[in-house]
Amino acid sequence: MSGRWFEDLTPGTVVDHVTRRTVTETDNVLFTTMTMNPAPLHLDADYAAGTEFGRPLMNSMFTSALVVGLSVPELTLGTIVAQLALSDVEFPAPVFAGDTIRVETEIVSSRPSRSRPDAGLVVFEHRAFNQKDALVCRVRRTGLMHRAPDVRSEKGIEP
Repeated sequence: MSGRWFEDLTPGTVVDHVTRRTVTETDNVLFTTMTMNPAPLHLDADYAAGTEFGRPLMNSMFTSALVVGLSVPELTLGTIVAQLALSDVEFPAPVFAGDTIRVETEIVSSRPSRSRPDAGLVVFEHRAFNQKDALVCRVRRTGLMHRAPDVRSEKGIEP
């Protein structure tokens, strides 16, 4: 387990995630077809050549899923109960096959759960940049996070 407990996720903390990922045409085609999205902007190079982008765009749902995924090892791996919400999703610049994505995450807010004494709610803002440091995605995610084992035992909460 490498994720952080609720108590470790203090607002204002920024995490620069270690893992980066170069996205590929295969990623785009597989994700787009698996999710039944027939948009030619993702699948048809000839069509995309006639657009302002000049080539196929990576599927934005793939981009947002990758951004969250790149954050998991250092934030929520083994410490999240459930993802509760995604909000304020933005794609300020396009992502193309061959781009290398890096992610940073800021802890926006946290509070103990009102209904679950063994957990707390944390709002993360994930920001993704390409190899040119252009912001390509911003997404807020709310996670229900486990409290640390020592805090749970102090409060008499079963793990």
